[in-house]
Amino acid sequence: MPTYDFTDGFRRDLGRLNDAQRRALRRAVAHLVADLKAGQFRAGLRVKGVQGIPGTFEMTWADDGRALFTYGPEVRPGEAHVVWLAVGTHDILP
Repeated sequence: MPTYDFTDGFRRDLGRLNDAQRRALRRAVAHLVADLKAGQFRAGLRVKGVQGIPGTFEMTWADDGRALFTYGPEVRPGEAHVVWLAVGTHDILP
């Protein structure tokens, strides 16, 4: 099971989401966790690097829902540590 952390910016962004958006994000994160265990991201999450920000990735959780993350140092050996940076609409992308 991967470990995770949130930036203050992510926490603020999360507070701006409505209930339906939060549910969609939770479903997508559950898929991301399963995909991290499997070693390959499913196409529907559209995980890809963010242009111009090396080491930062975006994940699609709705038609206009994006979450940005990076990987931090392992907390548990052999398991990914995800650091959530921002969440919201496509507008969060640089």
